[in-house]
Amino acid sequence: MLARKGLLPDGFLLTRLAEDQNQPNRSRSRSQRARFITKTGSCNVAHKNIREQGRFLQDVFTTMVDLKWQHSLLIFTSAFLCSWMLFAMIWWLVAFAHGDLEPRDPNGGPGPVPCVTAIHSFTSAFLFSIEVQVTIGFGGRMVTEECPLAITVLIIQNILGLIINAVMLGCVFMKTAQANRRAETLIFSRNAVIAPRNGRPTFMFRVGDLRKSMIISATVQLQVIRRTVTAEGEVIPVCQLDIQVENPLRSNGIFLVSPLIISHTMERGSPLYELSAQSLASDDLEIIVILEGVVETTGITMQARTSYTPEEILWGRRFVSIITEEDGRYCVDYSKFGNTVPVRMSSLSAKELDQTRGVQEGSSDATLQGWGLVRAGRGGFRRGGRACDSSAPQPWYAQSEKLEKEAEQKGQKKTVQLEVIGRQVEDGLGDVSD
Repeated sequence: MLARKGLLPDGFLLTRLAEDQNQPNRSRSRSQRARFITKTGSCNVAHKNIREQGRFLQDVFTTMVDLKWQHSLLIFTSAFLCSWMLFAMIWWLVAFAHGDLEPRDPNGGPGPVPCVTAIHSFTSAFLFSIEVQVTIGFGGRMVTEECPLAITVLIIQNILGLIINAVMLGCVFMKTAQANRRAETLIFSRNAVIAPRNGRPTFMFRVGDLRKSMIISATVQLQVIRRTVTAEGEVIPVCQLDIQVENPLRSNGIFLVSPLIISHTMERGSPLYELSAQSLASDDLEIIVILEGVVETTGITMQARTSYTPEEILWGRRFVSIITEEDGRYCVDYSKFGNTVPVRMSSLSAKELDQTRGVQEGSSDATLQGWGLVRAGRGGFRRGGRACDSSAPQPWYAQSEKLEKEAEQKGQKKTVQLEVIGRQVEDGLGDVSD
């Protein structure tokens, strides 16, 4: 039901199983298609034969952040152990060169002042190295004024220890505060649907946010990845085409305060214009969904991704409603997040439907819909300054125009009443024609 696993409690298991049973059976005889974006949002692309491996070392911090946790922890532990061992060897060599490791006569007088007190072996040098780098300071071992070299080594180890601590702490923080962690609570419906909406075939999917903290300036982008062949015969294995998301604001921005159904009308100019129920089963395409926004609590830009293959696109189904109003507030039932119901729909593509309805290839306005229809000369109609051919379906005032022509034949002037954006405009026929 959901694109990401483990987001719903086990109490919704029966609902999830029921949803899977309600989905129509798809033929699995074809081999599983490779997809660029998995359902969890990761990129399913393997990079091979990279000869310039040194470029990754030039950006060590990003490389360490991108590593897996087990590799990061291994590097984190190895960095400290290696630095402790390195400076333990240096402290042991300083003590050996100064003669601090030579046995002392317990009955004799006090010997020379050592460089570092209480260092008698490599083990004690290793313990002193740990105390210096992590600033523990147990008090049994300390540097004296006898050796300037020991003071220099102490300064170098402190500076190097601070650098290691800063880098490792930054890596751990960035890995725990990565924006893709916030994307784990953004869910997409497992399947997308194609159903009629406002008389047109529409591609739809559902997206929701499980957290109460919102995603600021959220935008949704759709892309179709398919194999295409150019007019010259060039085969493009990965051709990316943008899909316009339906939004009254003429932008891809959404207000993700509750689960939304993102739709795309399959009309002229759409990459899915020639997609039908039969071609969907055999077409090699993948629809990628990218949701971007800013995390409200941290201000970090995040991105959530998923994709839909033909096996995951259901023809002739629509999503059920999951939002209800209870006690003066809206409630969302996530147990029905991906549930769909069948609807009556033709198996023809949007292009075939337009041809069946008699829409010409050269005209972009099949029917006159909208507001403010006025006559634009004899034989045509104008909407917002754009002329439409008179072969289109007759508008609502066709009867008035017929009366006009009869009045013209008789040489009379007849008053025609036009309705423009809710206003009643009464004017002469000659003025309207102008």
